Amino acid sequence: MRIRRWRRVYLGAEYAALFFGGTTAYNAVLRGRPPIPALLALAVGVTGYLRRSSDFDRAALWRSEAIHKQARSMSALAGSNALALTAAVAVLRRENLFELPRRNPWLWLAVMVLYPVLSVYPQELIFRSFLFHRYAPVFGDGVGLVAASAIAFGYVHIIFGSWLSVVLSGVGGWIFATRYLRTQSLFTASVEHSVYGMLIFTVGLGQYFYHGAAPAARIQRSGAPAWGLDNGARRIGRDALGA
Repeated sequence: MRIRRWRRVYLGAEYAALFFGGTTAYNAVLRGRPPIPALLALAVGVTGYLRRSSDFDRAALWRSEAIHKQARSMSALAGSNALALTAAVAVLRRENLFELPRRNPWLWLAVMVLYPVLSVYPQELIFRSFLFHRYAPVFGDGVGLVAASAIAFGYVHIIFGSWLSVVLSGVGGWIFATRYLRTQSLFTASVEHSVYGMLIFTVGLGQYFYHGAAPAARIQRSGAPAWGLDNGARRIGRDALGA
């Protein structure tokens, strides 16, 4: 179906306003507050939009059978990245290695159970299903759309106050968007996203992916050990669902 030029311009402006303007405004006004309420509200809104869109493939919101063909490549990629991230934390932040499961295993377990449901699937709805369907007329249906998804997904993580969270999320966004493009399965993309998120909170990088990260970083620069205490692990675990 041909899309008029003005329609592409409008959708491009909307994409920029929603994912970059909206994120910038949230970061300026609400930074440090849990993003889960806003995330869930957006997820409800985009679900309603997608269900009303006659040309959207609703089966893409699940399509669990697609994961079988992807399991081997997903496992190989996740395994290699798990080794790389664990080694990086062990070398650069050894005191943080496996911090949450070491200091509060029950809280870590709660995060592992709740994170995929309350955080991952809503994010995938917004950054994969909605973004792909709504903005394909602007970016095409290939690598351009994957890049648009990854960049938006990375940028939204500025709310955690760390360039590392933005970079890692951008890389992760590319992986998840590519998987969604291949499978048209939100379930498959969500499983992969969940694996990487749980890995982040397990190996000791959770401090860069929770809504109090920026204030904690300021405390650390002032000389107090922000992550060496049990209450640090509790805060990371409690706020993990917003990542």
